[in-house]
Amino acid sequence: MLVCFCMFPPELPHNSRIFEALLATLTYMPTIYQAHRIRNEKGKKMKKIMLALLVSGVIYADQQPVPFDQTAYLWSRTFAEVMQLANKKHYKIANLEEAMIKAIDAFLSHLDPHSSFLDPKTYKLMLDQTSGQFFGIGIVIDNTRKPKDKYLTIVDTIPDGPSDKAGIKPLDKIIEIDGQPLEGMSTEEATTKLKGQRNTSVHVKVLRENHPDLIPFDIIRDVIKEQNSMSFHIKSHNIYYISLNMFTENAVKQIAKLLQQSTQKPYKGLILDLRNNSGGLLTAAIDIASLFLDKGSLVVVTKDKNGKEIERYATKKDPIANNKLPIFILINNYTASAAEILGACLKTHSEELAKKDPRNQKSLVFLVGTNSFGKGSVQEVIPVSNNCAAKITTSLYFPNNTDIQGEGIKPDFEAERTFPPTEQMQWFTKHYGREKALNNYIKTSEQEKETDKKEEAKKSNEPTRWIERAKEMLQTDNQLREAISLINLLSVFQGLCPDKVCNRTKAIVQLKNSHITHDKLDIEEIKL
Repeated sequence: MLVCFCMFPPELPHNSRIFEALLATLTYMPTIYQAHRIRNEKGKKMKKIMLALLVSGVIYADQQPVPFDQTAYLWSRTFAEVMQLANKKHYKIANLEEAMIKAIDAFLSHLDPHSSFLDPKTYKLMLDQTSGQFFGIGIVIDNTRKPKDKYLTIVDTIPDGPSDKAGIKPLDKIIEIDGQPLEGMSTEEATTKLKGQRNTSVHVKVLRENHPDLIPFDIIRDVIKEQNSMSFHIKSHNIYYISLNMFTENAVKQIAKLLQQSTQKPYKGLILDLRNNSGGLLTAAIDIASLFLDKGSLVVVTKDKNGKEIERYATKKDPIANNKLPIFILINNYTASAAEILGACLKTHSEELAKKDPRNQKSLVFLVGTNSFGKGSVQEVIPVSNNCAAKITTSLYFPNNTDIQGEGIKPDFEAERTFPPTEQMQWFTKHYGREKALNNYIKTSEQEKETDKKEEAKKSNEPTRWIERAKEMLQTDNQLREAISLINLLSVFQGLCPDKVCNRTKAIVQLKNSHITHDKLDIEEIKL
């Protein structure tokens, strides 16, 4: 048996040689060492194998990891060798550029789940999205989709956007774009295909619940001005509600405008909905925090891989929100990144104020819902050649010095989201288990009038717009109702026993003692 190995220079190569190995056409001529024929004696055999491995640099006596530069240089040469072999030997190379892009992306995505390589189309798409204006079809998609999924779920449509006008509905599932199935396609690739030049058409096929066939749509791309926030005044309880789906420059302006309007008359509290918010611009999160916190308040710090602090971000403006009114923040497992920074920052500042000044009722902030995603890493998008970019995790962030990486933010009041019955269950309930489900049931004169009114209402109903659909969804939102109940209960306590809810810590204790939450019930059997 022969033992062969490669002998590389023992000196650490310079960084430039990594790129030389990739860019140059290498004539790979390693020095081959041929070992003597290994005898049957186990001891001599093992010695020769260990000697070969030690000389080649595979095993080190002190078991220290190989330096990055050396490993990168060695494998860059291997990569260049494989490319040269493919060029000489492969029958037909179809798309070398795409193969190179996927190879670089495979390297970066293997480092951590959030690092990746952005090809020219994806990079441009990302720049367009963060500016808040782009040419697309006007849909809100499910960002948790995996490449193996055969469809792309539409969470909602942008008001009066191309898809809304074409007849696309929430929860429709796109399974094909311009004749190409979505199975095996990344979400970034899918969204890139949906976007393009203004006034051009994209053909999609969607799967709709309770519809037997695929539905084709030809949608004309147009300018989409995203409505990053949605706000309502819940008049029946005198509570303001703000929903934020992405952190952009437009979102800051929209929330600031709403807060200014809300200060014109008194109200019980504010609900900030950060559910399904996957993040966005860090600067936008800091600017939104400035609307609620005192000037100079710490928002977030970033630290490198050695734990050294890199940057500190603090608020730079005076707040405009009424800090004497409670804020209830809705979160769930899709609340991530910049959304977690804002939620954790507001919560921890409220905790610190409760410890510093227990009788100060300012900045009462509470979290309602389920544990957040737990993304505490920072990605830097660095432009590279060929109009591409590398998205690399460069540090971890700590909202107001709080570690959330992998753990997320725990809500003060846990409430799992429940959804309304499916159409099948609604049909079953309507047609079974009730007197009126029976044929020829007796109707009173008043019931006949009500039936006539309902039939007239069905005829006069126009297709509901996006904002109307949002209102309908909020009507059955149990987490929102949980927050409303807590605000109302807190308002009662502030009037009857203000000392028991004078700060965040006391208020949580009082509210949990008086409000049935989703915490585990302590149930004991009574034997009779």
